Amino acid sequence: MQFQLIHKSAQSKARAGLLETGHGKIATPIFMPVGTAGSVKGIHQHELKEDIKAQIILGNTYHLYLRPGLDVLRNAGGLHRFMNWQLPILTDSGGYQVFSLSDNRKLTKEGAIFKSHIDGSSHVFTPENVVDFQRIIGADIMMAFDECPPYPCDEAYASKSLLLTHEWLKRGVDRYKKTACEYGHSQLYFPIIQGSVYKNLRIQSAEFVAELNLEGNAIGGLSVGEPAPLMYEMIEIVNQILPENKPRYLMGVGTPENIIEAIDRGIDMFDCVMPTRNGRNGMLFTREGIINIRNEKWKSDFSPLDATSECFVDTYYNKAYLRHLFINGEMLASQIASIHNLHFYLWLVNEAREQILKDNFHNWKNIIIPKIKNRI
Repeated sequence: MQFQLIHKSAQSKARAGLLETGHGKIATPIFMPVGTAGSVKGIHQHELKEDIKAQIILGNTYHLYLRPGLDVLRNAGGLHRFMNWQLPILTDSGGYQVFSLSDNRKLTKEGAIFKSHIDGSSHVFTPENVVDFQRIIGADIMMAFDECPPYPCDEAYASKSLLLTHEWLKRGVDRYKKTACEYGHSQLYFPIIQGSVYKNLRIQSAEFVAELNLEGNAIGGLSVGEPAPLMYEMIEIVNQILPENKPRYLMGVGTPENIIEAIDRGIDMFDCVMPTRNGRNGMLFTREGIINIRNEKWKSDFSPLDATSECFVDTYYNKAYLRHLFINGEMLASQIASIHNLHFYLWLVNEAREQILKDNFHNWKNIIIPKIKNRI
């Protein structure tokens, strides 16, 4: 892997870079559409590539392990071939999903014992076998297995959780270094910084992770309910420690405003279900603000979804028609809204990159944030 810093903003910590993986190069900052089970909901792969301009997508080890299962993925030649997607893929380790199963899991020093949300069957994830699972899946970027502490939690719990995450990380790194991809391409391994919202724990975790000198670094455990200013503070603390020559991935974030603020603080990579999940509920993110397309005000508005967008759905369909589809429960409504929102997110990070390269990011940020957070 190579990560090249192309340009750094003169007025902030924002950076433009280029990350090379086994399935292609990724221009950063970048947003990764979430394809949890090998599919970005409602979106064809050719739409992801040609219309949305996705450079990398995200899959999830927990869900892929349960369905279709590792035997199917291995026999298919890995997730890329299984889903016919030849650009980069990142897989989350399943740590967050285990966190969300708090009523159906038990954490031990060895790993996590949990019950499947599908059929109640019992399974064990360890730092080692999660590496093995991701080797079989064949993701270009693999995430370390961690515990994501809830918010709020007291410092004693966060500290104990962090020690467990670091212990798991050492074991995961050891397994990563002793194994190889089953399909011949390179696979990168990113550790995850935890520590909840406690400054001393975040510093401790960032120092521990930076010392490992792996190919990239991730920040986890944020956007789980804490106030946005606290999230931004934790990002700033961590990025003062992380090496500049490695990509920085902020996991599970977030709103368009969150993404711009995090880029301003030196983050390179993002993922979130918000563009597709909110799109399926009728929320459109646009360059002029946020639209609830179900509202009566759009009933006779025949203007394009976003006349300044290059995405085909934004000029091909009008607001009144999309509202009609949602009101009538048509499947096409969710597809159109999801394509629109993903295109907007990719446009947003690409435009941020262009403004960084022009040394105009700070001025652009002050103009774009009031627009994109505006409720139309």
